[in-house]
Amino acid sequence: MAKEIRVAISGLGNCAASLIQGVYYYQNAPEDKEIPGLMHVNFGGYHVNSIKFVAAFEVNKLKIGQDLSEAINADPNCTARFFEVPKQGVTVLPGPISDGVASHMIEPFHCYDPKETEPVDLVEALHAAKADMLVNYLPVGSHEGAKTYAQAALDAGIAYVNCIPEFIASDATWSKKFEDAGIPVAGDDIKSQVGATIVHRTLADLLVKRGVKLEETYQLNIGGNTDFLNMTEEARLISKRISKTKAVTSLVPYEVPVRIGPSDYVEFLGDKKICYIHMKGRKFGDQPITLNVKLSVEDSPNSAGVVIDAVRAVKLALDRKIGGALLGISSYSFKHPPIQVPDSEAYLWVEDFIQGKRER
Repeated sequence: MAKEIRVAISGLGNCAASLIQGVYYYQNAPEDKEIPGLMHVNFGGYHVNSIKFVAAFEVNKLKIGQDLSEAINADPNCTARFFEVPKQGVTVLPGPISDGVASHMIEPFHCYDPKETEPVDLVEALHAAKADMLVNYLPVGSHEGAKTYAQAALDAGIAYVNCIPEFIASDATWSKKFEDAGIPVAGDDIKSQVGATIVHRTLADLLVKRGVKLEETYQLNIGGNTDFLNMTEEARLISKRISKTKAVTSLVPYEVPVRIGPSDYVEFLGDKKICYIHMKGRKFGDQPITLNVKLSVEDSPNSAGVVIDAVRAVKLALDRKIGGALLGISSYSFKHPPIQVPDSEAYLWVEDFIQGKRER
């Protein structure tokens, strides 16, 4: 049995709740079978059950002080409950508020009062937990927050997995910091297992390779969780739109009118996400082609299996003493990696990395 992977988490929202449930849901998955929901049962010698959660940071006063297993079910989390997580013996700690809480999210997030609660020393807490890595799940728009936790990871000498659309792994300055420290970093902006962006990317790649001239495309997403409520403030969406847009346009070798990103918050949808993709172009004989797709998914569990692979890839990098941005897992698992390549190529990079044929 491979040794454990000790994971700290910043932000215990729906995505983190799905990840934690998933680790236990698949804890006894047999390695000799293909298991629905997992891309790899065994990833370079690490089973899903190798992952152990050792620390968590939050600003929600309903979660702070609670055991991790209880905090993931606290309001406003609304993701599917598909496994009863056993008590973890990990008490959720108050993290810095920074820019992680928009003004319209103070009440929905049940944000603690800075006059009454003081955030912990992140580096000290990470050392005490003996964490191998920190997985960042802060809300979209947490530009300073993402950097605060990235620096804490560097100062604690642990790896960083950036699941949000703020640019750390894909930023040359930050990537160099991790490389100089000999610490791996993966990111940015986690893809879903089968989500709006990966479907849109696949269709764009298909049309281009089949000789269709793409003339216009859009992707509109609606949902009812706090992620969508948070993103009703357009100022927090700058990097999110860049991330999702480049994920698609990087596969089209010419300029094309495009609009991609969250479009509305519909409360009664809960954690369901609905995506509408429109693509219009010209094919043989200059004849028109129009493609319209609707995708409906339970939003938060959709990325959990991808994070499970990212975490294990980062652990392999730690074992191999590789520092800096991990290109393979970042390109395959994140929307805004340091290098954008077709998913089929990124998949091969990951498989080669697992087998030790590729350093990053």
